[in-house]
Amino acid sequence: MARVRMYVTAVCPYCINAERLLRSKGVIEIEKIRIDLDPARRDEMMAITGRRTVPQIFIGDTHVGGFDDLSALDRAGGLDPLLASG
Repeated sequence: MARVRMYVTAVCPYCINAERLLRSKGVIEIEKIRIDLDPARRDEMMAITGRRTVPQIFIGDTHVGGFDDLSALDRAGGLDPLLASG
C-alpha cells in the first residue's frame, strides 16, 4: 500500500472525513502533519501545494488535494489503484 501523508489541524471535520475514507479503504498508517502546532509546516504545505486549507493529502508522491478531491477520486474509481501503487 502506498504511503499516505496528510497535513491536518486538530479540529477539522474534513480531515476526519478524509481519514475515515482512507481507513475504509484499508489504509492503516497515515502520517499526520499538524500545521496548527508547527507554523513552519503550514508554510511548507503552502509552498508544496499552493493551497492554504486542510487537509492536504498525498498518496505516495501524488498530491491528491483536499477531502473533496479525495472523495471525487474515489467516486471516479481512481483511489484504489493509487493506494495500491505503493
